[in-house]
Amino acid sequence: MAERLAPPAKQRPAAITADGIGRGWVLAGAVVLVLALVAALLYSGSAAARQLSDPGALTRWALPVAKAANNTALSVVIASLLFAVGILPKQLRPNRRPGRGEDGPEHPAFTAALRLAAVAAVVWTLAAMAVLVFSFSDIAGLPVSGDASYTAGFVGFMTDIGTGQAWLTITIVAAIVATLILGIRSLPGLGMTLALATIGGLLPMALIGHSAGGDDHYGAVNSIGLHLLGACLWVGGIIVLAVISGTLGTKDITGQVLRRYSSLALISFFLVFFSGIINASIRITSLDQLSSPYGVLVVIKALATLLLGAIGFMHRQWIIPELGTKSGKRVLWQLITVELLVMAAVFGIATALARTAPPTPEELPVDASPARILTGYDLPPELVSGSWLTVWRWDWLWVTFALVAGIAYLVAAVRLHRRGDRWPVARTVSWIVGLLALTYVTSGAPAVYGMVLFSAHMLDHMALTMVVPLFLVLGSPITLALKALPPRGDGSKGLREWILWLVHSKYSQVITHPLFAAANFAGSIIIFYYSPLFRFALDEHTGHELMNLHFLLTGYIFILTMIGQDPLPRRAPYPMRLLILFATMAFHAFFGVALTSSTALIQASWFGSMGREWGLSAMDDQQVGGAIMWGVGEIPTLCVAVGVAIMWSSSDARETKRKDRSAERNNDAELAAYNDMFAKMARQDERMVPPGAVRPAAGHRASGGNQDAPKTTNGQEPAPDPDNAGRTQGESR
Repeated sequence: MAERLAPPAKQRPAAITADGIGRGWVLAGAVVLVLALVAALLYSGSAAARQLSDPGALTRWALPVAKAANNTALSVVIASLLFAVGILPKQLRPNRRPGRGEDGPEHPAFTAALRLAAVAAVVWTLAAMAVLVFSFSDIAGLPVSGDASYTAGFVGFMTDIGTGQAWLTITIVAAIVATLILGIRSLPGLGMTLALATIGGLLPMALIGHSAGGDDHYGAVNSIGLHLLGACLWVGGIIVLAVISGTLGTKDITGQVLRRYSSLALISFFLVFFSGIINASIRITSLDQLSSPYGVLVVIKALATLLLGAIGFMHRQWIIPELGTKSGKRVLWQLITVELLVMAAVFGIATALARTAPPTPEELPVDASPARILTGYDLPPELVSGSWLTVWRWDWLWVTFALVAGIAYLVAAVRLHRRGDRWPVARTVSWIVGLLALTYVTSGAPAVYGMVLFSAHMLDHMALTMVVPLFLVLGSPITLALKALPPRGDGSKGLREWILWLVHSKYSQVITHPLFAAANFAGSIIIFYYSPLFRFALDEHTGHELMNLHFLLTGYIFILTMIGQDPLPRRAPYPMRLLILFATMAFHAFFGVALTSSTALIQASWFGSMGREWGLSAMDDQQVGGAIMWGVGEIPTLCVAVGVAIMWSSSDARETKRKDRSAERNNDAELAAYNDMFAKMARQDERMVPPGAVRPAAGHRASGGNQDAPKTTNGQEPAPDPDNAGRTQGESR
């Protein structure tokens, strides 16, 4: 029997018992963070007075402290919301009866997590406001003041300068998130709040975390974004565990929560460690630079991260299996306390590291080429046949997605195999091929040359929207996830429950409707290329990644509605699918011909200003891009049409077999009912004809109208044999 939930134990502030961690240790972590931050700033000299444009001691010290508070509070908000929607049970006693809603009393841990999220969101808002104010003082080199000129400059900083716009956005998002947390209790609403906090809090910081003039700007931004995401989940999760430790109650709930967080922490560790290595390699280009203050802080941070990984390994392998004993639970909370203190120190060092100048300059070179000014990268070498395999520029965001998705898919397939269930090898191969193709088109030559050649960009576009989704859809990842993921019985919502919710949601019903998917797939091409969205995708890194995401999703959803095996709210009949596909082929042909014959250069200030001395002219290259769109778009569409035809034929064959088996089971009950219908009709005709009258040929209705049927002695046709008539009609069917 499950244990009864005991009331939360009263914890002394400095106590670490089997029931949890005292709140005093959370405050101790904050003290460690500040001490590590101050020590790192003093070591690197980042808080020293400047010779020119010094903003004053208040700004030099308050800005990093405000950033540390902002980062910590954001981490707690994200982790608390994630615990609420995906780790903790919402109700004290899970309601196992469907359709009853979520009307029971809340679990104390769920309530504590949301209370912590609300407090952290308020702190996040105030800290973001402080960062906004002190960032202007730091950039302008002016002490904080209230005079008119300072205020006017501050307003311009928020509206015209990228850093000011980013921190103003973060402040607004933090205030909105704080308001939503105080007023929302439904899990879908909290999930959307989590998405808003994650995107609105991390994306602006990632975009301003690396200068646009530095080498590999896109790689630096992506690695910083992944680093921030992993750190928020990891650090924030430890803080949430420490705060709610006394409210978890039974060892069953405690073990489940810790196992779920342990899996999340494992992913976060790899995100933090490897994204940190990537980012450091961009800013540290030689081994001797490791001895610089920036390099030393990077090394210390890396070693501390490895230490945290080792502690996490101890949790997973040795401590969590021993939760049944009181001593095991106490050792667990002691290790988590140590992890909390070490993480606090790492967070302080990371904040100081962001204020320390890297050894490799990040300014744009004075002799930068037009391509470097526009794209952030030097012009790639001339495009020849071998370039398609040798030229790469890693997009770490999509590389990470491909790795995580590939590993998760293989783990799920192996789990099914061990359970004795069969999963087709062809689906696994298709999924892996799709991920490899995704990596190539986002990091290989199509992506590199797509920034300077319209033809390469169009090849990249069509591969993302037609080729890659075709392989991914055939992998049926949703079906695999639903088979491999176990359902939860404690009232919490795991990945399986959220997938089912999304599949059956109104949103899914709209975007997966065949007509909407086709209109979105075809119509968004015109909207994208003949609107400012195209220039936004060329100029801004966010626009570039959103473009990739949009192309991939629209293609995936469209192909899923045509030939996918994953569950959908509705599917179009096969004739309608073929009609939609042929209409799509015609649209691609029309748009491709229009581009091929066009004499107006799309985004001439971009593709015509690269200073490129090799290859076709920008106008000729655009016409080649139109031909690529026509050709590359038609071939995959034709393959999908063939797939729809095969599925249609298979569906008819299955339906015929089903009817035959049904007839064998019920001894042709359907055919017998059909024959009975004709027999009743014949008897009704006999009753309606007066005695001695010539009766109309009832055989026309029962036997197909045989004019030469034999007559009876009174001159009338004999009543048809219902069995024979029905058999004839049934066979003709």
